[in-house]
Amino acid sequence: MTTTVPALATRGLDKSFGSLVVAKGIELTLPQGVRYALIGPNGAGKTTLINLMTGMLRPDGGGIFLGERDISTLAPEQRVKQGLVRTFQINTLFAHLNALEAVTLAVCERRGVAGEFWRKLPAYREAVEEAYAILGQLMLAKDCYRLTRELAYGQQRLLEIALALATRPKVLLLDEPAAGVPRDESAELFTAIANLSSDITVLFIEHDMNLVFRFASRIIVMVGGRILVEGTPQEIAADPRVREVYLGGAHGVPHESMIPKSGNRFSEQDHAP
Repeated sequence: MTTTVPALATRGLDKSFGSLVVAKGIELTLPQGVRYALIGPNGAGKTTLINLMTGMLRPDGGGIFLGERDISTLAPEQRVKQGLVRTFQINTLFAHLNALEAVTLAVCERRGVAGEFWRKLPAYREAVEEAYAILGQLMLAKDCYRLTRELAYGQQRLLEIALALATRPKVLLLDEPAAGVPRDESAELFTAIANLSSDITVLFIEHDMNLVFRFASRIIVMVGGRILVEGTPQEIAADPRVREVYLGGAHGVPHESMIPKSGNRFSEQDHAP
């Protein structure tokens, strides 16, 4: 019997700060290509889990696996080189560069030639072409020569994802990618995320339940540093424990009858390995 190796997995992941437990026995298995949403009330441990996965925090126990490799002891930059990449709640961009320059620099960094980038730009035509193609994926090609600081905020969030894609990730972790983005731009942002290559596994934290139930193929619910439940959007909407956590729907968890039987923006078959 053939067993498919997950893109990312955690096994018994624990983390405490003194008596405060922020992660307890976290067991996750993310198949290749699946779009996962990570939700839960404030203080549930969502960003802490991302920090543990990416090496910003060191776990007290348990392991983190990227494919078959145990990456639990790798530094954050080593995890990036292995294909585990994240974005943050707050933009970390180069305001003085235009979008094409920023992504080209990221491509050159991956290739190990970023130190020579400015002196020999004509020699890096392939890097420029790759950067332009990435911007095209995210609907930023037409604005590639605009300075980062001049882009609309939603475009800046897309540019941050473009920088992440320049590293050629296997797993992309997005910490509230729509935070601060106007509502009319957030759907466009998530549409771009949705259209990323199925070779990339995506796990995103998001508070807008409309976006979660529209764009996630599976949803993980955290409470108090633990996984409460994981399932399809239909299963999560029907679970009374989830509705209790979200105060009877006050946070916008839709009733199962409001979710199309065909699922959300994706079906799990679309992203099966």
